[in-house]
Amino acid sequence: MVDLADTLKQQARQLGFAAVGIASAAGSERLQLRSAALQRWLAAGHQADMAWMADPRRRDVQALLPGVRSVVAVGLPYYVEAERAPGSLKVARYGWGRDYHRVIDGRLRALGRWLESEMPGVGWRACVDSSPLLDKAWAEEAGLGWIGKHSNLISHEHGSWLLIGHLLTTAELPADRPAVPSCGACSACLDACPTAAITEPFVVDARRCIAFHTIENRDPELPEAIAGALEGWVAGCDICQDVCPWNQRALSSSSDPDLQPRAWWLDLRGEEALDWSDAEWDEKLRASALRRIKPAMWRRNIRAASTAPPA
Repeated sequence: MVDLADTLKQQARQLGFAAVGIASAAGSERLQLRSAALQRWLAAGHQADMAWMADPRRRDVQALLPGVRSVVAVGLPYYVEAERAPGSLKVARYGWGRDYHRVIDGRLRALGRWLESEMPGVGWRACVDSSPLLDKAWAEEAGLGWIGKHSNLISHEHGSWLLIGHLLTTAELPADRPAVPSCGACSACLDACPTAAITEPFVVDARRCIAFHTIENRDPELPEAIAGALEGWVAGCDICQDVCPWNQRALSSSSDPDLQPRAWWLDLRGEEALDWSDAEWDEKLRASALRRIKPAMWRRNIRAASTAPPA
């Protein structure tokens, strides 16, 4: 199976995944600790309105694919060397290109079909972060990177600008070594969060998080504490990643056509966007991960960001 695993990784790289690793579906003691940490996070109410985080399948990979023996983790670096125009509103980098769910899912399915051609009858399932899987914990288990104090996966090569996906399979493939945490004593992400959403290392309270409120909160108005601290963010937030030392190094800019930013993301003007009709928003958000934010929510976020004190 070693040769098959090596060829599988080569195939994944040909599909555009710059990082690929394999974990045993049995999991390690650290994976059990990650699962226990999820339970504590849920018990504390840190998930806010994201009820899907409590899906019990998230703690049992066998429930997603009975008979699964291996978890193939893949990473798609999404850092693009592009700058927002001065004075423009801010959109999280992961949303600049095409909907990464579609991009990663399509490529994982191609990888699964390739594996099936090599092993007729093998079972597989493609999973992106919309699947009830401990995705970052499994990526850590497969050696792609470690979970940082801001709860994002960090890679030595790509920093935290790494979109991840997984191919579950019934094939028993040799596992890679889990990643070694390398945050050390750094607290840059905790110190930089304007709403103190990172309440302690590795714990993000969604109820305080700008990304949660600008994307998931369906209320007509944002909480006052959030609205007053947006610092221009209207769709997600990259502050904790921007300050991470692992992202301060010179990183390779992705040339993947699916990840290149739409020009208007880099020059989003509130006064113009507030006049866009629902149909215009619908057109601009086609094949975007940020289509989850409905037009009324965009207007709410833009109004709040436009009246909040500058960063």
